[in-house]
Amino acid sequence: MAGLINFEDEKEVKEFLDTLGMEYRYQCYQEKDPEGCQRLADYLEGVKKNYPQAAQVLKHNCETYNHSESCYKLGAYHVTGKGGVTECLKSAYACFVKACNTKGKKSVDACHNVGLLAHDGRALEGGPDPVAACRYYEKACKEGFAPSCFNLSALYIQGSAEVNRNMHKALKYAVRACELGHVWGCSNASRMYKLGDGTEKDEQKAEQLKNRAKELHGQQKENQLKFGE
Repeated sequence: MAGLINFEDEKEVKEFLDTLGMEYRYQCYQEKDPEGCQRLADYLEGVKKNYPQAAQVLKHNCETYNHSESCYKLGAYHVTGKGGVTECLKSAYACFVKACNTKGKKSVDACHNVGLLAHDGRALEGGPDPVAACRYYEKACKEGFAPSCFNLSALYIQGSAEVNRNMHKALKYAVRACELGHVWGCSNASRMYKLGDGTEKDEQKAEQLKNRAKELHGQQKENQLKFGE
């Protein structure tokens, strides 16, 4: 049929991909379409394996249009120095913050990354910032990102000069992490109910959460076995 690509014909596939690249470039730089720029960056990265050019497009799309996914990917490039960009956690942090604060496919992941970098302090001149970590973990947790809920719970369990130890909040976020399928969230919540940390002792809930942790752990092991087959 006319218009269909014969993917067994190397020349035809190359022509198709080259045409696709030109189309995305036109969308990005002539039509000034941020989504077109993101498609161009994905094309350069995934098809052409031209990471320096992909990095340039990501930088353009992030700085010019505040495109969340491009800012997120640019941040990831800065983490490792991919595509010739400067390997710099401070720059990565700035990109992730911008991606987090702009709605997009990767905004939740970006919020979690900001939380991680604020939590350990490697991207900040003043060292760890638990307050910022809490704020960004909470944003990601509200959007259903289980690791952020668990890390938020851990912050409230540990406590610090900036963030008071709060076992009630720790339990709340551990339970939420568990609901989202986080094994250690279930385990921690079970222990808190068993000991009465942040709540009244409740052996029944403790046992339910313990069983859920075992169930999730079993599912993870099963998935690992299937992946390795």
